[in-house]
Amino acid sequence: MPTHETRSALEMSGFAMRSKGISKRIQSVSISAIKEMMHLALSYPDAISLAQGTPDFATPEHIRDRVKHELDHNPNVGKYAPLAGLPVLKEAIAEHLLSKRGIIANPQKELYVTMGAMEAIASAIMTIADSGDEVILLSPCFPSHITHTMLVEASPVYVRLDETRGWAFDINAFERAISPKTKAVVLCSPGNPTGTVLSENDVRAIAVSAEEHDFWVITDEPYDFLVYDDARFFSASQIPEIKNRLISCFSLSKEYAMTGWRIGYVYAEEGVINQMLKIHDAFAVSAATISQYAALSALQGDQLIVEFFRDEFLRRRDLMCARLDRLSELFSYIKPGGAYYLFPKIIPETDEYAFAIRLLKEAGVVVVPGGAFGPGGEGHVRLCFAMSDDTINQAFDRIEKWNTSFSKTKL
Repeated sequence: MPTHETRSALEMSGFAMRSKGISKRIQSVSISAIKEMMHLALSYPDAISLAQGTPDFATPEHIRDRVKHELDHNPNVGKYAPLAGLPVLKEAIAEHLLSKRGIIANPQKELYVTMGAMEAIASAIMTIADSGDEVILLSPCFPSHITHTMLVEASPVYVRLDETRGWAFDINAFERAISPKTKAVVLCSPGNPTGTVLSENDVRAIAVSAEEHDFWVITDEPYDFLVYDDARFFSASQIPEIKNRLISCFSLSKEYAMTGWRIGYVYAEEGVINQMLKIHDAFAVSAATISQYAALSALQGDQLIVEFFRDEFLRRRDLMCARLDRLSELFSYIKPGGAYYLFPKIIPETDEYAFAIRLLKEAGVVVVPGGAFGPGGEGHVRLCFAMSDDTINQAFDRIEKWNTSFSKTKL
């Protein structure tokens, strides 16, 4: 939930309007600040967005060609898919997990296909958490993880990453956050918005705590292919000892430039999958059949495209860092080890919501206020470098020009 919700620019809009007859549960949450800023930007047609985490690449041609073929030749493509997903797709997912992670998954019992990782994570929390339970989030964290937790009337418990050590994880702080009410921890690595990549030691320490204190580990890993420099990706799904308390959520959105296809999947033990399918059945029936064929093509196709995307995002990260270096009196930042976001601190001490709105109105650049990402995000903004070089450069040209007239006093 945004730290400065009362200062949200959309408090006056239909998104935030309180209405008689609406449940307290729904009124307790907000549309994410990411969507809020994109909504505000609609009033500024020439605005340049560094807000939403959407790659600017088109879905690869071989995936689009497969979809065209299915539309032309498969009479079942417009019908419901099986509840847990196309069997052939689950076979491909199992092969992908084996080659990528060394995970041996039973494709028909330990996997199911979702409408993106967002459905997967929401369903995971809904499956295991009750009202009054606690879910640990490493903060700053993805806003939807907060919302997912609150929608089941559980409480988010924040473990702050240490900005002074490069947004580092602190196992001692984590241990202090555990209580008899702890039901799960959500691990997003590489992280959104900080780009933090949890080390193998970090992940193993969390796994030990999960066993000792009997809570679940939920992993959200849409950026697992985006790890830079000396960082190394390691997943809790690679620790077989905690398989009985693990729910791993995956997405094809970022890895294959398929955000609009809304396709992801879950890996967990059969008993957990069977419970999660109750939610999937009630809310979705099945992931879109055509999207499942697109996912099949992505997993079976040439994976060099993923390497190309990663190399491009690394280059764009360095471009954005170079542009931030020219604004050292306005921002300080930590170079991210993964994902495709920068989370700079605003040096003139100010309210980040007011800063983001002023930047939109006066410079025509859309960013996300950091308070939306939970404790530790205050005084920061999130910038996405998944955009083209031209978009990044044009946005920073505007910010540099605007900065010459920006008041250094608190807004």
